[in-house]
Amino acid sequence: MEALEFNRAGFQMPQVVSANRLDDGIVVFLARGEAWVEQIAGAEVFSDKAALEAALARGQAAVDENLVVDIAPVDVEITPRGIEPKHIRDRIRAAGPTVRLDHGKQAAAG
Repeated sequence: MEALEFNRAGFQMPQVVSANRLDDGIVVFLARGEAWVEQIAGAEVFSDKAALEAALARGQAAVDENLVVDIAPVDVEITPRGIEPKHIRDRIRAAGPTVRLDHGKQAAAG
């Protein structure tokens, strides 16, 4: 698992938990409870270390149940458009494949 990231002032950045669904490889995000959702808009956002660590433990339980793999915290920003990943890699993972815009999550977003 990745280390928690903090901004220059020492406050933890808001984060969500991502993973890949084991049966089809689709990127998913941890929502409230034990649910995993395909859209980052449905992800639960964590803004303190204890809550994020508890979420990562929930994610690890899903790994142990062979539901997901590669759980990781993702730095996000809350903007007027919603939850947006801060890093380009995570933006691509949240949006879907980049080869054709008429496939994947970006096609469904319109």
